[in-house]
Formats: sequence, structure tokens, C-alpha cells
Amino acid sequence: MKLIVGLGNPERNYANNRHNIGFICLNHFARTHAVKFDRKQARARTGAGRVAGNEVVLAKPQTHMNLSGESVSRLVKRFNISLDELIIIHDDLDLPLGKIRLSYGSSSGGHKGIESIITALGSQDFIRLRIGIGRPAGVSEDEIIAYVLSDFSPEERKAITPAIPKVSEAILCLLTEGLTPAMNKYN
Repeated sequence: MKLIVGLGNPERNYANNRHNIGFICLNHFARTHAVKFDRKQARARTGAGRVAGNEVVLAKPQTHMNLSGESVSRLVKRFNISLDELIIIHDDLDLPLGKIRLSYGSSSGGHKGIESIITALGSQDFIRLRIGIGRPAGVSEDEIIAYVLSDFSPEERKAITPAIPKVSEAILCLLTEGLTPAMNKYN
């Protein structure tokens, strides 16, 4: 079984924020594979199903981004998932807009949601699928927070839209071929 978690903030006013690209991509993957988020458990909205012969649980933590570890650690325990079966989908300021990157066992890179997950799990040994949201040049940390919590501009939306189905393809490749082939294909 694979546990696939998209990160974001649960309130509606955050729905189209850059920080919620993990939710956006996981929603697309769920629709594509007819998985419905029909349960609330471990502080997350979850859905289960089979994708390409693999049993999957999809989850969107209902904590705020910076507390994602609370939900992810509970989900890992509830479903008895080994960390190498955990896939986290999230935004990345340091990747160009719309670029995706797979990694395993990497540090948080300053991402507060990932820091929370690493702390709660006591390990960084899980798969991360990062989606670039770009870092604006010459802005302060306070301005970065405002940036990630704002919506994509119409021009940025054109650039990010093709990445959403590409993330679904990368997840499917992870499920069917494994991490190394997926990294070779999508990095």
C-alpha cells in the first residue's frame, strides 16, 4: 500500500494559493483514478482505491501546512505504512514555476510543512514530489509568506496548469516502475 499525501491549507480561501499546489495535484490524481475523498481520519480527508494494481490511500491533511506532521504521522500509524511507501506532494519555492522534481530522503529545504513531517516521523526517508512555484527575486521573508499564500496570477496559471497532469503521470510511474525510473523520467 502507498500513502500519497498532498500538502496545503484546508480553508476555502487558500484553495488556489501557490502553497496549495499539493492539494491541487492530488485532487487531479484522485479524479483521474476515480478515488473519492470520502473519509475524515487522522486529521485528514482521505480516499482509498486501486491505481494500476496498487492499493493507495490519498490524503489531504486538514491541519495548517506548518502542522502537516501531526496528520501524516497519524496516517502512517493508522495504515501501518513504512516510510518508503509514503509520497508527499508539495510546493517548492526554489524550483522554477511548473518544474517538478522527485527526491527521497532529502532535507526540508526550509519548507515548514516538510519540517513538521520530518519532526513528527523522526525521519526524512520518504519520497517527495515537489512542484516549482518559483521564488520572487529580492523579497523579504514576510513577503515570501504573502507570496506562497496568494493565488497564481493568470499568466502563472498558464505555466502551472501543464504541471498538474504531469504530477499525476509521475505518481503513476512511481507506482508502476518505482522511484529510480520515475526520477530518471521526470527530474
